[in-house]
Amino acid sequence: MESAPYSLFLPFIQTSSVIFASPHSGRNYSRDFIQMSILDDHALRSSEDAFMDVLTAPVVNYGSPFLAALAPRAFVDLNRDVDELDPALIEGVKGQLNNFRVSSGLGVIPRVVSNRQEIYRGKISIKEVNWRIKSYWEPYHLILTNLIQTTQKNFGQSILVDCHSMPSASVKENPQALLNHPEVILGDRFGSSASPLIVDRIEDLFKKSGLKVAKNIPFSGAFITRRYGRPHKNKHAVQIEFNRSLYLDEDSIWPSSNFAEFKNLLSTVFKKISDMG
Repeated sequence: MESAPYSLFLPFIQTSSVIFASPHSGRNYSRDFIQMSILDDHALRSSEDAFMDVLTAPVVNYGSPFLAALAPRAFVDLNRDVDELDPALIEGVKGQLNNFRVSSGLGVIPRVVSNRQEIYRGKISIKEVNWRIKSYWEPYHLILTNLIQTTQKNFGQSILVDCHSMPSASVKENPQALLNHPEVILGDRFGSSASPLIVDRIEDLFKKSGLKVAKNIPFSGAFITRRYGRPHKNKHAVQIEFNRSLYLDEDSIWPSSNFAEFKNLLSTVFKKISDMG
């Protein structure tokens, strides 16, 4: 059955120009999708930013809207453009040059989940792809666009904070990231999606909370920061990646014993980020 594409949580009165979003925490795995896949539901969840929506939801208490995807990333990736179509997965699609994400199986309709596990036995139809984009991708980006436009009108600026989580292994496997073992990685597309003053302030808030922070390596931001970050128009977009080991048992994909403590820490930092706006 078709489910809602997103949940939108609004404060009683929006008092901040900061908008929080979680595009990869959706966990509505339909029976039809699971039947299409050769993976079980646990394997499908391996690319999910599990419980990032639960960690972020308290921001509505601080005057910020919060938008959370409901469809899982393995089903449709909201942090990809609609033209990032994988010819190895989708019938009738021709090859795309110079797109590493698509060739790796991580297009708008992913071919693989974590550890390069193939989701499907064969190809899927372009009709199925178009339905997913129309039913889930388009509504999510329409409401996000409206949130940003309304915020711009009311505050003169908007700051999109796009919340993600990263497997702890992804940091360990990156030589540059390994130097300081970052727990938080801020992505502003190397300065093109947000004002350095905003990014530096966010970095400072996380560092003061006791977390190790890095910028842009190995995650600088993808489609969402590129689409919505226009600093010269006072439209800022910052991607934040949190190391899953801070709050999650990565094998069971379930909150760890540190979950409540990390949620409280994050809530304190998010309140200060909301106050920036």
